Amino acid sequence: MAGKEAEKSSSRKKKEVKKETGLGLTAKKDENFGEWYSEVVISGEMIEYYDISGCYILRPWTMAIWEIMQAFFDAEIKKMKIKNCYFPLFVSPAVLQKEKDHIEGFAPEVAWVTKSGQSDLEVPIAIRPTSETVMYPYYSKWIRGHRDLPLKLNQWCNVVRWEFSNPTPFIRSREFLWQEGHTAFATKEEADTEVLEILELYRRIYEEFLAIPVIKGRKSEHEKFAGGLYTTSVEAFIPNTGRGVQGATSHCLGQNFAKMFEINFENEKGERAMVWQNSWAYSTRTIGVMVMVHGDDKGLVLPPKVAAVQVVVIPVPYKDANTKGIFDACDETANMLNEAGFCAETDFRDNYSPGWKYSHWEMKGVPLRIEIGPKDLANKQVRAVRRDNGSKNDIPMDSLVEKVKDMLADIQQNLFNVAKQKRDACIQVVKTWDEFMEALSQKKMILAPWCDEEEVEKDVKARTKGEMGAAKSLCSPFDQPLLEEGTLCFASGKPAKKWTYWGRSY
Repeated sequence: MAGKEAEKSSSRKKKEVKKETGLGLTAKKDENFGEWYSEVVISGEMIEYYDISGCYILRPWTMAIWEIMQAFFDAEIKKMKIKNCYFPLFVSPAVLQKEKDHIEGFAPEVAWVTKSGQSDLEVPIAIRPTSETVMYPYYSKWIRGHRDLPLKLNQWCNVVRWEFSNPTPFIRSREFLWQEGHTAFATKEEADTEVLEILELYRRIYEEFLAIPVIKGRKSEHEKFAGGLYTTSVEAFIPNTGRGVQGATSHCLGQNFAKMFEINFENEKGERAMVWQNSWAYSTRTIGVMVMVHGDDKGLVLPPKVAAVQVVVIPVPYKDANTKGIFDACDETANMLNEAGFCAETDFRDNYSPGWKYSHWEMKGVPLRIEIGPKDLANKQVRAVRRDNGSKNDIPMDSLVEKVKDMLADIQQNLFNVAKQKRDACIQVVKTWDEFMEALSQKKMILAPWCDEEEVEKDVKARTKGEMGAAKSLCSPFDQPLLEEGTLCFASGKPAKKWTYWGRSY
């Protein structure tokens, strides 16, 4: 009895502490992923819910991550002689509907402006779901001869895609931030080369910055960009939900849009020719994938390369301690780290205990916490605590910068290694329909031999429909395993042409 009473009292105290501090997550990542994710993005101060469903306020903690990725990507595309521009948010219906397959792909998601004040607009105006049809009438105007090529533009902007169910912060929202690149070339070879160069930059964003393993590959005809020639993507995977995530896409549009928008040029022989075009984009979805992959039951876990604050320095004074000495040491530590090029902050708030501050910064995912108490002051050292694995190390002040540099690099690499290990454990190779269905029920990312026929893919979707959602092809990896002669498609029994990843997806 006494034990039970103690348990009750302890649980009451825990609840009171949660109420008093507002810290701690009520949902566990492994038990209720959806609830956990919603709590983490709010408690970690990434987003705030807005009064229009599917729209979210991106708070500074999120924008700092977006800006770090933007700075990297923007510098890289400028090396490729791609220039930034900005086109309007609004699209006329006539232009939007010019490319039939394209608009059919986006029609359900297009939001329309129909009123101005109390008056109905004579012609409704669409809000861009993507900007091919916004930009290409002007490419037609600007491109006349081969000297006008290549034309390579990018814009950082927002887009609106209205109709969907189950909005999820970062992953599925009605408005989101992205970059979209739109390029035109004289030859297909140039376009093909750029598609892969951009895809490699997307891989680097995920793997080098966000510490998330991705698979580079080509989308099926059924899953490619509406109106394009072919689509390549980087695909991530969320082990907890058994769902793939299309991380970013790089499309070769071929000459389809050039035909519709009459983007012609006079080549070096004086003949009329059509341009070859690409479009490519990544969005704030990247940030949601990072939260899902690395977050834990204490909150966010940020890779050091994208963290707005890489190191937080917290004073731990005791009753009769030399408080001023401890605070000065904290300032000195943060200044030393900032001067060495790290992003460090002190937390001197006197209305919170050190324990509360630990929980707060853990919730926000700061990679490294440094604690300084009386003993540390006396021993001219600091205590460093890692967010990724909780390990604690005492570091002498005279080797602080070097040690912090090594620790942050190790945290970045460890996050990637752990994520890759978890992702790889979810990949299952199957060869038959029964094996496929078994793997799907176990939330796997499935690699299967496929005949590459659109009707077969549609059939897979139809046969796997259920509460969890249907399975579809994610991508056919560029890095293809050996396909032995006589291998049959897992779904149709016809000769297989390639290995393809399948699974449920966001």
